[in-house]
Amino acid sequence: MKYTRILLKLSGEALMGNKGFGIDQERLMEYAREIKSIYDQGCQVAIVIGGGNIFRGIQAEKGGMDRVHGDYMGMLATVINSMAIQSALEGLGVQTRLQSAIKMEQICEPFIRRKAVRHLEKGRVVIFGAGTGNPYFTTDTAATLRAIEIEAKVILKGTRVDGIYSADPEKDKNAKKYETITFEEVYEKGLEVMDMTAFTLCKENKLPIIVFDMNKKGNLKNLIEGQKIGTLVEV
Repeated sequence: MKYTRILLKLSGEALMGNKGFGIDQERLMEYAREIKSIYDQGCQVAIVIGGGNIFRGIQAEKGGMDRVHGDYMGMLATVINSMAIQSALEGLGVQTRLQSAIKMEQICEPFIRRKAVRHLEKGRVVIFGAGTGNPYFTTDTAATLRAIEIEAKVILKGTRVDGIYSADPEKDKNAKKYETITFEEVYEKGLEVMDMTAFTLCKENKLPIIVFDMNKKGNLKNLIEGQKIGTLVEV
């Protein structure tokens, strides 16, 4: 196993499946089974999931809502998604702990770094909800921050495309896929991998990112075993 401790970043929109809003139960269970496949191998797994399938603070701001208010609503949306993935995993017999950057004692633990690491060491999947707990920061930044704090070996960013391309592959048939790329090259080419705050945090802490297709069965398991899947971003 190449990666013994990983942080898996999922978008909230991915949970919609073919729906236009909310959570597709079938897609949720597909993801839970993929995560269980690496959990069963002994990989220590932490998860951060977005909330865009329920609410997006930036879109709310465009509609006239206060940005801070909207961002906090978005954080609550991530907790709903986190609870959904927690329930799906536990239904498959996977031990989990949900930690939130915003205190919600009735449904999850507060985020405590040392406790999160201990859960991982004991073989529990740790899900981090509510982003960083601060407005103006994305769940990409939350994922990067938590990955650094728990000393994850890599961030696996599960998307609906199979890597990073020179252009949008859904719009440009001539778009070139990168197998590996450096952080500097991403800056130079103006490619969108993560928001700039998250990306810079990864670069400064020499934390590699792999962007891959989460919807292809077996990809996650093959990745942690060391197969070249998706696009690797490294220093």
